[in-house]
Amino acid sequence: MLTEIIIFEDNEQLRSSLVVLLNGSDLYTVTGDYENVNDASDIVRRDRPDVVIMDIDLPGKSGIQGVAEIKEARPATLVIMYTMFEDDEKIFKSLCAGANGYILKKTSPYKLFEAINDVMEGGAPMSPSVAKRVLQSFAVKSSLQYHLTDREKEILGLLTKGYSIKLIAAELDIAFETARSHLKNIYQKLHVNCGKEAIAKVLRERII
Repeated sequence: MLTEIIIFEDNEQLRSSLVVLLNGSDLYTVTGDYENVNDASDIVRRDRPDVVIMDIDLPGKSGIQGVAEIKEARPATLVIMYTMFEDDEKIFKSLCAGANGYILKKTSPYKLFEAINDVMEGGAPMSPSVAKRVLQSFAVKSSLQYHLTDREKEILGLLTKGYSIKLIAAELDIAFETARSHLKNIYQKLHVNCGKEAIAKVLRERII
C-alpha cells in the first residue's frame, strides 16, 4: 500500500519538485500540495494522509501552528518539518506542537525518502546537525532525577538521532522486544507517551 503524503510549502518550484520526486517512487503518492496551512485541519480530516511534509515559514499561519492544528484534527497523521531553520527554539516549538521529524532543506531531497520510512516505522528522523543540537543539550542537566540507566540514556540518544525501534535494536545488538521494553521504561520515567514527546522533553529540560 502506498504511503499517502500531503505537502505544505509556499515555494512553488520546490513544492512541484517534491511532488515529482515523491510520485516517482513506487512507495509514495502525493494526494495534495498547498502553499499555506490555512485549511490544513480540514484537509487532513478529508484526505487522511499518512504523512505531511511541512515548511515552517509560510504565509499567514506558520508551519508550527499548522502542525498543532493537524495533530488536533487527526493525531494519526505524521508530520515531518522540512525547513531551513535549525535554531533550538523552532526545533523545540515544532516538536512540542507534535512534529514527528525535522529535516533541513539543505540536505539532499532524497533524505526525505529515509525520513518518511523512519517516521512510518515509529522513528523521529532528524538531519544530522539538528540531531547534534539535541544531543548537545543532554550535557547540561543531570538525568538523576529521572533515574535513567546507562542503557536507557544510550537508547534515548539513538532515539534523538531519529532511530526507529528496529534500528535501535540493530545498533545495540539487542532483540526488538528488548528495545521496545527499554523505550517503554524511558517513557514512563520521563512521564511521556511517545518518542517525539521524549525528545521535546530533552530539549525543554536539557535532560542528561
